[in-house]
Amino acid sequence: MSRLGSSPEEQPHEPDERPSVVAMGGGHGLAATLRALRRIRVRPTAVVSVADDGGSTGRLRADSERAAPGDIRKCLVSLSSEAGPLTRVMEHRFGAGELEGHSFGNLLLAALEESEGGLIPAVEVVSDLLGVEGAVLPATGDVVELVATLDSGEEVVGQAAVAATAGIREVSLRPECSPPEQVLGAIAAADTLLLGPGSLYTSVLAAAVVPGLTEAIGLSSAPLVFVCNLRPQAHETDGYDVEAHLSALRRHGLDPDVVLYDPATMSGADALGGPEVVAAPLAAPTGLAHDTTLLAAALEGLLLP
Repeated sequence: MSRLGSSPEEQPHEPDERPSVVAMGGGHGLAATLRALRRIRVRPTAVVSVADDGGSTGRLRADSERAAPGDIRKCLVSLSSEAGPLTRVMEHRFGAGELEGHSFGNLLLAALEESEGGLIPAVEVVSDLLGVEGAVLPATGDVVELVATLDSGEEVVGQAAVAATAGIREVSLRPECSPPEQVLGAIAAADTLLLGPGSLYTSVLAAAVVPGLTEAIGLSSAPLVFVCNLRPQAHETDGYDVEAHLSALRRHGLDPDVVLYDPATMSGADALGGPEVVAAPLAAPTGLAHDTTLLAAALEGLLLP
């Protein structure tokens, strides 16, 4: 069909009246949220951290200055409507030779970033290939590294190093960076904003502390929902309960309107002041990850009338 016109039989598209949900973070936590959102009647947009520097992503970043593709790859796969070999191969890791340990999806995104002139157009190409239902956007298109300031005043640099560190006071990104206009537009138009689950400092806050993005969240009229982790993470959030997670968010200028948590795995929500607290079963049978079906049911109750 020509772009210049339409056939008489062609009917105009119905407006998409599904609520718009912007989910921010990275890693397996954000991927789990996106899989849950696909099960309910919403329009998801992922705003993804690009500060990862471990594994295949870390090797690509060491070879040439580029934003981290690994968490973006996970999000694209989570929102893919293509159930065939292309989606499967995005997660394929080479087992031998110079490519051992590399993810094919990371290599594809890195190649497209060069050929298409940037990370966002690269993500758009892969989104089309996978039939992504929603949108995936990097929190910043700039090449950044995560910096943690500890309670002692010491600085720790790099996502992998921060993840292995306790006593974190706050995190930031360097050098100076800014969010893409597409991210700011998505936040401004959102009906709901989601943070978590996922590694608090190295995934959730690594996405949300991009200068300009935090301010956009604060200016939005959409409710901010925080999905708490199931349990503290070794080193990064040793000893944290729900209240400690919330305090960390507030130190970074983020004040959720709603906190969703699983009372069977995480305590410390009784004394929370301010946000609406929603307790619901969220854990998979192993207790180590959020169950997609349970998380979808809990989010549906919060997001849909």
